[in-house]
Amino acid sequence: MQAPKIPFVSRRRVLSALTAAPLALSLPARAQTARRLRVGVTLHPYYSYTANIVGPLADVVPVIPAGFNPHAYEPRTEDIKRIGSLDAIVLNGVGHDDFAGRMIKASEKPDLKVIEANAQVPLLAAVGAGRGTSGKVVNPHTFLSVTASISQVNTIARELGVLDPANAAAYTANARAYAQKLRKLRADALARLTQTPGADFRIATIHGAYDYLLREFGLEVAAVVEPAHGIEPSPAQLKGTIDQIRALDVKVIFSEMDFPSAYVDTIRRETGVRLYALTHISHGPYTAEKFEQEIARNLATVVRAIQEAA
Repeated sequence: MQAPKIPFVSRRRVLSALTAAPLALSLPARAQTARRLRVGVTLHPYYSYTANIVGPLADVVPVIPAGFNPHAYEPRTEDIKRIGSLDAIVLNGVGHDDFAGRMIKASEKPDLKVIEANAQVPLLAAVGAGRGTSGKVVNPHTFLSVTASISQVNTIARELGVLDPANAAAYTANARAYAQKLRKLRADALARLTQTPGADFRIATIHGAYDYLLREFGLEVAAVVEPAHGIEPSPAQLKGTIDQIRALDVKVIFSEMDFPSAYVDTIRRETGVRLYALTHISHGPYTAEKFEQEIARNLATVVRAIQEAA
């Protein structure tokens, strides 16, 4: 007996169902639901980097509220819960957001993508740590340099593109446009020094955060006042620093704008150095424009210091 023929329309439906099923199974769950990425950040500069990369295509979520000192931050329950809602988190990863590791572990989210922004950045040793980074304490303040920031922007865009291939091209294009804006800030600052005699003078800093920034101008730090960030020197250490500044003929000292210290006036009074304040880009609201605005201010401050010293 001859088998009945399947109607043409039925065959099309069967074929359509059979071919569509594997495609649906092969798509990631996020693609099937078309849900926007939620990308966590730990520090203000990384909010600006990431917000400029993703634009309207993803949500950027600070994992700690504005106003907390990241050096002394202790995670709260609500902050750990916030980690659980993320698809990825962008970390400094070299010492400025160590609290994040504890938060990620406590969130019990093994599939969270961790983006180490400094993966491709040549790191400087922290003050007193010697040369190199193997087994050494490194300077984590890479976000205070335009050059290092551009490297981090490229790393973040590349890693987000791996997580979200549908928007990878947009992330790359946005990262390039943002990097171009940052390069122009640096170029404009350096152009203001073309008529200034060579910066043949020595500088000191209150703490060792600004090496990356100052190297953009070819400047090396001759002395650092604080034995560690946020730790004021003892009277003996302060006297030793004052003696060192005098011996090295230091002309300029850079302090931190948001953390004025009483002993800075003592140093200025005893040595006659010029004092300039730089921002640490770690205070105020999280905004996409914050890094551009504050790095421009820092560049202008260094330019002014060089011009006045010359």
